[in-house]
Amino acid sequence: MSVVRIATRASELALAQSTWVAGRVAAALGLGTTLVPMRTTGDRIQDVSLAKIGGKGLFVKEIEEALLERRADLAVHSAKDLPAATPEALTLAAFPEREDPRDALVARERGARVADLRRGARVGTGSARRAAQLLAFRPDLVIVPLRGNVPTRLRKLESEGLDAVVLACAGLARLGLAERIDERIAPEILLPAVAQGTLALETRADDPLAGRIARLSDPAAAGSAAAERAFLARLEGDCNVPIAAFAEAEGGGWRVRGLVADTDGRRIVRGEAAAADPHEAGVAAAEAVLAAGGDAVLARLRSGAAP
Repeated sequence: MSVVRIATRASELALAQSTWVAGRVAAALGLGTTLVPMRTTGDRIQDVSLAKIGGKGLFVKEIEEALLERRADLAVHSAKDLPAATPEALTLAAFPEREDPRDALVARERGARVADLRRGARVGTGSARRAAQLLAFRPDLVIVPLRGNVPTRLRKLESEGLDAVVLACAGLARLGLAERIDERIAPEILLPAVAQGTLALETRADDPLAGRIARLSDPAAAGSAAAERAFLARLEGDCNVPIAAFAEAEGGGWRVRGLVADTDGRRIVRGEAAAADPHEAGVAAAEAVLAAGGDAVLARLRSGAAP
């Protein structure tokens, strides 16, 4: 194979990420690359919340179909968009170095922090996870649903009269917009999404390219992704449910903090665990959340019952 066809979403951020990966493929593997941009269902439908139309998997399905139909050889995903399960014929071959996994506050008043926002401040986010934790920390905030790519969300800060928007630090950094970050929000306030800040490189499982792409994997990024995705899988989570997890290397093993929350933030169940194996640490953290009452929260959310 002389040219690797890289399937990617067509957003500005996705193209920036895929271009970076293409550079790594060329430098480390000596292979040529070409991007195959795709506008997914999740990108096309902007006026409805993701939870109502199928979740973040809508950013992934058509890209995976391009791999399965051999229209592409490699797919680049934001790992936080991936469902817990991968199609049997595909494999997540590599997780390159992780960017800052924290959430970012971008405020109208430069230098503001979440704690500083005026009472009743209007904060834009399209994430149930962010909304629940923000309301737990500041119940007075008004959460304004927000969809669109990063530049669109930044423009809405002004056009929709918002006091702030919350985005991923990683996305802003990859677009060269890190200077717009007013606060890198501590995990104690906003625990990140599963695998936030991590890219996932997916190939066909039977393609010899998979072994070569594996050389691009960073052990720390792969370990944290394994731990956090194990947490997600055990809770059978999706974007309808405010779920968060954050894994850190600790003492030769992994410590995982996780939570599940009611959408209004009034009830947040947290748990953590440590283990030598990242997958085991993620599952143990999920079990801790379930044992502390997370099972009841999940059941209520899935039934559609009010908190």
